[in-house]
Amino acid sequence: MNLIQFIKSDGKRAVGAIAGGKAHVVKGATSVYALALKAAADGVKLKSLVADRGLGKAIDPAAILAEGRMLPPIDHPDPSHLHVTGTGLTHLGSASARDAMHKSDQQAAQAPLTDSMKMFRMGLEGGKPAKGEVGVQPEWFYKGNGHIVAAPGAPIPSPAFAEDAGEEPEMAGIYVIGKNGTPFRLGFALGNEFSDHVTERVNYLFLAHSKLRWCSFGPELKLGALPGDVRGTSRILRGGKVVWEKPFLSGEDNMSHTIANLEYHHFKYRLFRQPGDIHIHMFGTATLSFADGVRTEPGDVFEISGPQFGLPLTNPIAWEKAETVKVKAL
Repeated sequence: MNLIQFIKSDGKRAVGAIAGGKAHVVKGATSVYALALKAAADGVKLKSLVADRGLGKAIDPAAILAEGRMLPPIDHPDPSHLHVTGTGLTHLGSASARDAMHKSDQQAAQAPLTDSMKMFRMGLEGGKPAKGEVGVQPEWFYKGNGHIVAAPGAPIPSPAFAEDAGEEPEMAGIYVIGKNGTPFRLGFALGNEFSDHVTERVNYLFLAHSKLRWCSFGPELKLGALPGDVRGTSRILRGGKVVWEKPFLSGEDNMSHTIANLEYHHFKYRLFRQPGDIHIHMFGTATLSFADGVRTEPGDVFEISGPQFGLPLTNPIAWEKAETVKVKAL
């Protein structure tokens, strides 16, 4: 079962359930977040709670998306309590593009290992620990909160000071924190972990700056576990024509870390176990248009698709106007 959130024709919110190729409104539901907290408190699966609520009239998710009425598959009443984070260098092959960004013109065979390559090798050696053991911690970054989430189909703003506006097709894990501080995973969605790769390439210590950008995930939330082998396609369209296209792989079969290991190293921090909070965690990628020399332009459209996740995630790029920020003393 997949879930979506959307705005009805009367302007009110609704939740939709998609299963067996059919989509219906979930009766009495206006928020996936509220459903998730209810399921966590009652000790039941979210899918079972949806079934108990019952399904109403049929809906057309593709039409909802085309009409601009699709919401992110989960959101928080207070966007400051939705946290977007991520881990990098987690996928087999993910180090090559990053390593190339962080090296000069030296020949790879002669140059010393970059910190990125060292981190990647640590994951290969210790990212999939035996049951009951703790694996090596991954590269980790903070991206923002609910204020930087663009709805599926909506523009992703890039700040005027950005040097690049590049996509990163990833799996996004969706979590809510229960009343006693227990993290509950709802499932996974397609994610675009939008980043500034030119800024990152200047110096890897600028990684934190390069990640403080908008992002998007959805449109559909796939309940349950992440398939071991996820295959999708990432595209950039310009004027309706594809200017770049490449397949991407995810799932543990294609990763150097287990999902459980990455989850542990995020939620081991008590800060990230505050009751009622939502966490969107991006699990990394090995596919970047930037690594192929592509420079995006305003109006370009990112399209990330995967047959296991329903509708594609599409977002155009919108560059923001420059702002003057002044700090005042009190």
